[in-house]
Amino acid sequence: MATSINKNFLTKLTILSFIWLLVPLVANSYNPIYNLAVTCGSSTNTTALDNRIWIGDDDIHNSNLFTFIEPKTTNPSLKLPPNSLSNIQIPFTMARVSLSNFTYSISSITTSPVFLRLHFHPTTYQAFEPSNAIFSVVVNNNLTLLENFNPSLWIRNDEDRITKEYCIQIKPNENLLNITFIPSNINQSNVYYAFINGIEVVSMPPFLYYSDLSDLNYQIRSVDTDTTDYKIQNDKALEMVYRVNVGDNQVPPSNDTGMFRDWKNDFPLYLEKEYPLSDPVDFGDHLNFVNNTIPNYTAPEAVYFTARSYGMNVTEDYNVTWNFEVDNAFTYTVRLHFCEFDMAIKNQRDRVFRIFIANTLAEEFADVIRWSGDNRVPVHKDYAVPMYSQEGISQIERVNLSIKLQRLPAEYTLYSDVLLNGIEIFKINDKNNNLFGSNPKPINLSSKEIDSHSPNKQFKMSTIIILVVVAVTCLMLAYVIGIKKIVQRRKRSKSLVEMEDISWKKKKEGSSSLPSHLCRYFTIAEIKAATNNFDDIFIIGVGGFGNVYKGYIDGVTPVAIKRLKPGSQQGVNEFMNEIELLSQLRHIHLVSLIGYCNEGAEMILVYDFMQRGTLTEYLYGSDNEPLTWKQRLEILLGAARGLHYLHAGAKHNIIHRDVKSTNILLDEKWVAKVSDFGLSKMGPSGMSMTHITTIVKGSLGYLDPEYYMRQRLTLKSDVYSFGVVLLEVLCARPPLIRSLDKKKASLAVWFQRCYNEGVVIEEMVDPFIKDSITDECFKCYCQMVLSCLHEDGNQRLSMSDVVGALEFALQLNMSEEDSKFGEIKEKSEQRVKLSEFTIDDASDSQFTSSGDDYDESHTSKVSSISATTEDQPLFSATIFSENGNPRAR
Repeated sequence: MATSINKNFLTKLTILSFIWLLVPLVANSYNPIYNLAVTCGSSTNTTALDNRIWIGDDDIHNSNLFTFIEPKTTNPSLKLPPNSLSNIQIPFTMARVSLSNFTYSISSITTSPVFLRLHFHPTTYQAFEPSNAIFSVVVNNNLTLLENFNPSLWIRNDEDRITKEYCIQIKPNENLLNITFIPSNINQSNVYYAFINGIEVVSMPPFLYYSDLSDLNYQIRSVDTDTTDYKIQNDKALEMVYRVNVGDNQVPPSNDTGMFRDWKNDFPLYLEKEYPLSDPVDFGDHLNFVNNTIPNYTAPEAVYFTARSYGMNVTEDYNVTWNFEVDNAFTYTVRLHFCEFDMAIKNQRDRVFRIFIANTLAEEFADVIRWSGDNRVPVHKDYAVPMYSQEGISQIERVNLSIKLQRLPAEYTLYSDVLLNGIEIFKINDKNNNLFGSNPKPINLSSKEIDSHSPNKQFKMSTIIILVVVAVTCLMLAYVIGIKKIVQRRKRSKSLVEMEDISWKKKKEGSSSLPSHLCRYFTIAEIKAATNNFDDIFIIGVGGFGNVYKGYIDGVTPVAIKRLKPGSQQGVNEFMNEIELLSQLRHIHLVSLIGYCNEGAEMILVYDFMQRGTLTEYLYGSDNEPLTWKQRLEILLGAARGLHYLHAGAKHNIIHRDVKSTNILLDEKWVAKVSDFGLSKMGPSGMSMTHITTIVKGSLGYLDPEYYMRQRLTLKSDVYSFGVVLLEVLCARPPLIRSLDKKKASLAVWFQRCYNEGVVIEEMVDPFIKDSITDECFKCYCQMVLSCLHEDGNQRLSMSDVVGALEFALQLNMSEEDSKFGEIKEKSEQRVKLSEFTIDDASDSQFTSSGDDYDESHTSKVSSISATTEDQPLFSATIFSENGNPRAR
């Protein structure tokens, strides 16, 4: 079965691609308030094949709609047809061409947002060669749409046409749209010109692509921070870079929902992988807009009637991936369209899958029925995706924005399948009000194309000579670049060798490794053998650094292999940070680094494999058996000891900076181990330093408010994050849940509010453990949480104090189980005032050893203090950023 599927791996999957042709389309579900289509350079109005009327810009009767403005120079603009009129349709039958600036001033624009579409046919117009068409386009003198734009670099053949589409919001005090074309002067030896074939201005519904600030339910998720408070304000301009109908042919502008949008086919330009054909599915004859999930003009029905999917009979763990080349140094919004068409799928969790955008997990449990509410109900999800260069990538380079759908194991979903109907990608203007990016790299013409452009054989021969010279130059350049990269790689390897406090040695093969008793060097061949060449089936986690694979080194020992992904925002710094830190740290409650691989472009870390996964998986979001209260306390105590070792037991104090339940791993004996040190920092040293100032990194939802607001990182920042973990363990829910009432969305804020207002906190506790927690243990635990979450970092417990408090809480609970609670209670009343407590500063309660000599048997002492909770105000809910569902890296 698997063999037959693999043979068909490249077979195109189109789910009933012909059905939408038989369905009546809702082509005019939106009637534009403003609809202008201009054929530039034409003196007459013309009707296109789709019966849309295009007006000429040289027709005096249209002067009430727009004004054409150009300076009175010796080089007025020209109205020219292309030299070749074959296969030319409106609006490409004419062009406005000029060596000077010219402007179209379009009047009577409404205050609603509009589509602005600029149409270009890069070809020869009389003596104007397409290679000399280099120009900029500016709107209303403050928004730059294009700069040094060369349309000829965007085409693949002579029949290509280019359309640039923008979304622009006209300001209330303006009703003009001034579009100015400016020939470039980047090279004084050449004369460049500007041209335009067609202009469209079409109004759109106010909140089609812009955020409705009055709608508190609609959210745009930012994939880099996992927040949902991203908004597209009406002062932003957008460029539509891709609009794709997934699974079928192009949907032309005439079949759009009244806004003349063009929906391209996703195959073959964007689809990276294709999969076996699924069984036929009956789409039905209509969509259901009764639930008003989205307006019926959001996308044509043809988009929702077609999709791509594995097919439910496919057993291999395939991913479906689309790749889109975009400009670097911009933020993009990605809109994914869904419509559950299979009548067998009617309930939530029937079909659940993962979504990755730009190699970042955007949806861990994508469930179309949960989003839409019913079968055949269209829905879309929006994501904000920053695409900023990592080290070594130039700002002008173009980068890859990928969209990947990944099926989930059967325990999470009834049908292990994926689904996607449409994709829209928009670029958002930068802080300088620019939307322009770089031109694509030149595309070499074939010999046939060279002949068609050559007026004589002499020109052809010259062109061939030029191409040969260029080819030789490129080879020489490639050789120089290759030598340079080899030198850079050697320098990078040398920098790793010279890391502080790490002694290196040479292996026989010539590669470097850490001393064998600390860290092992792996070749890429060994890593590939351990993971079956990075087979997706071995992926056990995904995060900011990249994929994490389960592998077997030497064919026997299970390990976790973390591989840096292309485009990672963490990259070399995190790689070196983990090696430098973990190679020097050895503790029972820290994940051990076994080794690393740094070969070619690969940066890979190898750790001990944690059999039972993350702490999160035993609290919520999985079908694992819940942990007992005793197990939870023991796991927390182990994690606290690991963090205390970082803070006080190592040679230098270390701030983890990303403490969360997904970074607490469990081995087969339920021993907790703190993991993921890529963001860790050396803590403040010396009596005069109380903090270090650094940019905010970590997982929103766990961030210390002082650090978040002031960029001041301290050891107590880890304590705050651990306080959030304490609450997760007690309540068995994520730190933030977007769908809940706003008062309960943040677990930390909700807990503190309930405590301050005298609300019964017991109602928040996980029902599974509620009956097993003694009253005294519960009071002790809650006071510990409140102290960890204190707004003032100076008032929080230290990790040493937290260790002692957890030991005491565990002792209280165990004593009740052993029917000896009376004796413990008598002793505890002498040692602790349960309304507030701290940990003694006695010498026997402080950890003085370091490294492997760290004393794990130590027990901290608890004593009473005089301050009450009323003396220590908690931080305001407005400080806490309401973001949720952080994930392990």
